[in-house]
Amino acid sequence: MRVMIIIKADQHSEAGELPSEALLTEMGRYNEELVAAGIMQAGDGLHPTSRGARVRFAGKERSVIRGPFPDTGDLIAGFWLWQVKSLDEAIEWVKRCPNPMLGETEVEIRPLFDMADFGDALTPELREQEQRLASELAARNAQ
Repeated sequence: MRVMIIIKADQHSEAGELPSEALLTEMGRYNEELVAAGIMQAGDGLHPTSRGARVRFAGKERSVIRGPFPDTGDLIAGFWLWQVKSLDEAIEWVKRCPNPMLGETEVEIRPLFDMADFGDALTPELREQEQRLASELAARNAQ
């Protein structure tokens, strides 16, 4: 099962404060463990929302909203993509994570959809397209 581990933003990450050398060192060790265990597929930190934008969809209309965005509790400061056997395994790995923020924070674990989750709506043609795109992406990432 693939999961996204979502690091919630806080006032410090939204202010653009970078992690300390000590936290970077701890996270580096943690990432080494994840890679050695064959779990980590990707992971990155995100710049504050002041450097981002949102595109709002309303029917055929599109509007752009530039950051910063309010309510830091709903914002993301970073993520990992992991391959794990179960949600419980992901929980155990997250519990071992150094606290990614200066204060209290939450880390969210969300399973990614698998092709089988879409049932009959994912026709053989759409399944072939998804597999082809996944192969193309894997080849590009291998370069």
